[in-house]
Amino acid sequence: MRQSNAPVYETRWILVITAVSCAMLELIDATIVNVALREISGSIGATRTEIAWVVTAYSIANVIVIPLSGMLSNLIGRKFYFTGSVILFTFASLMCGMSVSLWSLVIWRFIQGLGGGGLLSTGQSIIVGEFPPEKINTANTIFGLGIILGPVIGPVLGGFIVDSLSWHWIFFVNIPVGALAAVLSWLYVNNLEGLVKPRKIDWWGILFIAIAISTLQYILEEGGEKYWFESTEITILSIISFIAIIAFIIRELSIDYPAVNIRLLANYNLAMGNGMSLITGAITMGSMFIFPLFVQTTLGWTALQTGVFLLYKALATAVGMVLVGRALSKGANPKVVMLSGLTMIVIFLTILSFSSPDSNKAHFIIPFIIGGLGNAFLMMPVISLALGELRGSDLAQGTGLSNMMKRFGGAIGVAFINIFLNHQNAIARGNMANYVNAYNPLSVEKIAGYKQAFIAAGYAPDEAKSAAYQAMSQLITKQQLLVSYDHGFLMVGVVVLLCIPVILLIRNKKTELKGVAH
Repeated sequence: MRQSNAPVYETRWILVITAVSCAMLELIDATIVNVALREISGSIGATRTEIAWVVTAYSIANVIVIPLSGMLSNLIGRKFYFTGSVILFTFASLMCGMSVSLWSLVIWRFIQGLGGGGLLSTGQSIIVGEFPPEKINTANTIFGLGIILGPVIGPVLGGFIVDSLSWHWIFFVNIPVGALAAVLSWLYVNNLEGLVKPRKIDWWGILFIAIAISTLQYILEEGGEKYWFESTEITILSIISFIAIIAFIIRELSIDYPAVNIRLLANYNLAMGNGMSLITGAITMGSMFIFPLFVQTTLGWTALQTGVFLLYKALATAVGMVLVGRALSKGANPKVVMLSGLTMIVIFLTILSFSSPDSNKAHFIIPFIIGGLGNAFLMMPVISLALGELRGSDLAQGTGLSNMMKRFGGAIGVAFINIFLNHQNAIARGNMANYVNAYNPLSVEKIAGYKQAFIAAGYAPDEAKSAAYQAMSQLITKQQLLVSYDHGFLMVGVVVLLCIPVILLIRNKKTELKGVAH
């Protein structure tokens, strides 16, 4: 029975709005900082390499807490844990905004990530737990809207704040929302009934998973900058991460009070759902990692223009989620829905792979709408698949596992696409540079044209010749990047096709879909 005297319907929607708002806060903050890194580094005197820790510290703390959120919620109660996470996140936001040195900012970003990790998974379990099993798709639609809009709103809001105020306000804006969310959480979030606190705390399991996923997250984020296994640091951390993962699995399967209940993955569809979460995370983040680089380096868009344009895809995804939620609730076959989503995503990526220097915003609107709808058609059944059969403590553990897989999928996608782009850049530049020589009339004519233009602008002949070759080099760089990004979009499209056999292996329980009401 609810502790609140408010009507059940009213209480449910207050809880839902609170949980979605907190999840969006966490996701917005994971991306809002990216557009302000240049301003922050200039303000506190940090190098480009050093300022990256502001992002990395948050990601590492976040991914440590996400799989542990189920255990922590069970241990101290969902009300205390969720409210405490909101307060910790809000206070850390205040301290981030007040930081005057790099490492104080990094420390508070780490603490902010610890609080944020609790908001995402626990918020999702609160929303799903508020709806009966037959309305699981409604719950997932509501949460899905938050997780789609959050990462897109972040860069747009960050760009606006940095342009209008100062970088400190990207943290200060969290304070009023966090304060209100903490009050509502304390008043309306209830502890799950019938839960038994673990007799012991799995300290070894916590230690192993903290080491395993923090080192793995660092490897995925920093490996490209350090040339992967050419770096002694990356090699050592990879060995440590591998050993810690094995130790964690052995530990969690050998005790009856695990920090993370990986035995849940014995459920076939739950395991398949988490596998799809990993793949869809990689696809989504991989493709969205390429697009901002492409339009900003080859088409001259600003970060704010890029962020605003991404709203097309986010809004299309939001509409698609509502449509898919209704379709699934009426008994649509999840496999057909997911395969339709895959088809739309492949179309989206294929169109982008034909981009040219003449491409403009009008060329991308329809593909982005198609891609946004495809995301919804693919992601919604995956979320239901991963969590639809879970309740109570299993639901809290399942949301942690699902969100961890999605985060790692995104990190793997970005790391993989970085490797691919670097390789393609080297190939494209080598191929193009071979045509710039004294025996190619086109390159000779182009360089001569540049030289004459520089002479007309007042350059001396020798200076004009040097500037002409430099201009030619810049032209090659722009062309090589365009080719690399086009190949990158096409490669992600090919990877999407690998999801087809996974989807076909999913077991569709038709009997569970009959008579379902939205």
